[in-house]
Order: sequence, then C-alpha cells, then structure tokens
Amino acid sequence: MSKRSEVLDSMPQAVQAQLRLLGENLAIARKRRRESRQLWAQRIGVSLPTLTRMEMGDPSVSMGVYATALWMMGRAQVLAELAAPEHDQAALEADVRVARARASRKPVSLVVEGSGVVRGGLLGELPPRMP
Repeated sequence: MSKRSEVLDSMPQAVQAQLRLLGENLAIARKRRRESRQLWAQRIGVSLPTLTRMEMGDPSVSMGVYATALWMMGRAQVLAELAAPEHDQAALEADVRVARARASRKPVSLVVEGSGVVRGGLLGELPPRMP
C-alpha cells in the first residue's frame, strides 16, 4: 500500500466530514455565481473530474486546488488564519503549564562562594549580591 493511501485511509472521520462540507460549500459558491462546472474548472486550472472530486471533498485533491477555489470566492485570506499561532489552543495551554511550573518552583539553598553563607532562592535564580 502506498504512503499516500495509508494517510487517506487513516484520516479521522471528523476531518473527512469537514472536507466534504468544504467541497459542498465550494459547489454552492460556484452555483450561486451561475458558473458552469467546465468554466470553474478551467478558471481553477484543473480537469472537470478534479473539480468534481473537490466539490465532493475528496482528500486526495491538492490543497492548492482548494486554495485557488477559495481565492476565486475572495476567501483566500482565511487560509493563513487556519493555523495562526494565536489560535493554537493546545500550544497555548502547554505554554501556560510551563509558565505555572516555573512560577511554582521550590526554593533551594545556595552557597555563596567564598563566604560560607547559605542563601535561599529559586532554581536558576542568581543569589542576591553580598554587601
């Protein structure tokens, strides 16, 4: 089995459903513009069978084809927003966990070289300067 078909076969159902919905929405956009399938395919730069597969949400259609169809609708600007870092909830939550872990570090004892003085502090924190 090729790597490509393994990816397509293991695609989550939720992703497949979203691609089908995207394809349906693109088909509706074409129909609302009263464009024929042949003309739309020509404008996108694909064959009629590829346009048909795109409108069915086929995951094997390249992202570039979907992006061009969105561009024709005036919606290409949404592509970069899809994976914008500020919308990556899992990464944001991980950043918060790291920040909380840093904030709750336990104090440790440090020996100030040459003075024999032990000072308390946080790991990674420099001891206060001696007078």
